[in-house]
Amino acid sequence: MPLLLMFVSLVFFIIVRMPIAMSMLLSSFLYLLVDGRFSYTIMAERVASAMDSFPFLAIPYFIMAAEIMNSGGISDRIFNFAQAFVGHIQGGLGQVNVLASVIFSGMSGSAAADAAGLGAIEIRAMLKEGYDRGFSAAITAASSTIGPIFPPSIQMVLYGVMAQVSAGHLFAAGMAPGLLLGLGFMITVAIMARLGMITAPRRPRATMAQIIKATKDALPCMLIPIVLL
Repeated sequence: MPLLLMFVSLVFFIIVRMPIAMSMLLSSFLYLLVDGRFSYTIMAERVASAMDSFPFLAIPYFIMAAEIMNSGGISDRIFNFAQAFVGHIQGGLGQVNVLASVIFSGMSGSAAADAAGLGAIEIRAMLKEGYDRGFSAAITAASSTIGPIFPPSIQMVLYGVMAQVSAGHLFAAGMAPGLLLGLGFMITVAIMARLGMITAPRRPRATMAQIIKATKDALPCMLIPIVLL
């Protein structure tokens, strides 16, 4: 009976659009309330001791760093840097979108921060160049998923704390998959543009002066991962 109540309440909370975390918390609490075999004092102590962890301090700082970068115009600098280097190749701004997300992932560690920070800039630029709205949103959403994989990933910090695994080792393990995922997205965009599946106008190749300027503007931003790690 308690297990059935937990499942039904979880489904109900999700249907009424309650956040997943709160749905799981409340349905678990109902299970404990009906079961009656658990001590609420011990449960509170376990929750408090689980949160009393030094690595957890990294999470709000990663989120704060992403918000500061979004507010300070760093997203624009990263986008301009990516545009100077790959804007002229097959796929145009689709390639810029992916490369910018890879760079930003090394600063935020969050898919939501990536989508919110770079997403508005990328989609606006792509629509202005004549890209399909659906493709613009799709490549932005897809490339933002690199955030939880590429270090410093918030999810890796959480997993490291819960599983007692070194966060540094997890970061090292996530770097290659993140880069490969970004490369896969860029190859896919190039193939789709080559086959005419998407409208992807190619931008003129950036001059050396434009590349140097974009690099100078973005270089301080790209050193942030070294500070975070």
